[in-house]
Amino acid sequence: MQKLVQGIHRFRQSSFRPMQGLFEQLAAGQHPETLMITCSDSRVVPNLITQTDPGELFILRNAGNLVPPHGAGTGGEAATIEFAVASLGVRDVIICGHSHCGAMSSLLHPGDLAALPAMASWLKHAEKTRRIIGENYAHLEGDALLTAATEENVLVQLEHLKTLPAVADRLAKGDLKVHGWVYKIETGEVFAYDPASGQFLTLAEFPADIPPPRRRATGI
Repeated sequence: MQKLVQGIHRFRQSSFRPMQGLFEQLAAGQHPETLMITCSDSRVVPNLITQTDPGELFILRNAGNLVPPHGAGTGGEAATIEFAVASLGVRDVIICGHSHCGAMSSLLHPGDLAALPAMASWLKHAEKTRRIIGENYAHLEGDALLTAATEENVLVQLEHLKTLPAVADRLAKGDLKVHGWVYKIETGEVFAYDPASGQFLTLAEFPADIPPPRRRATGI
């Protein structure tokens, strides 16, 4: 805790004062253009990765960057997404997975969840991911298998996202775009799903006009 308290003091002295005008504006309201749904993993820092200022990203975090589909419950995820899309009017929604994801590793090795019943229940929202991996990636193992699970899970959660009424309404109007990303912790690279190739490409080689993701040919 002492480290956190010292950090707050440094923030007030070094970071807040030069940006005080921005924070005063933000006190009057927020107008983010992007909702980022990503993992709770401490190694994933959305504002650092995207180099965005306070007020630019609306962020939803949970284990495995999961989005329960419409009707799956009344959890905070649906409420947060609804608020961002229907009230704040964000223009883009990003679901961002990451390398070395513990949630995806547990999905592949359910025995690890014996002492984590709440996590086991939560990962049911990624059951489709588990089935896709079992049916299409039996030839992979280790890091390659985990990477495949991470990528496929992003696409599955995008499909769940589009079942939410507020999202479906905006997509039908054509004024909302959804994107699938994977962040590689060890290199700092971000890969985005390209519907044309059915692959995750580095943003450096990704088309400038990013279209909404669609299903892969693998059966999603």
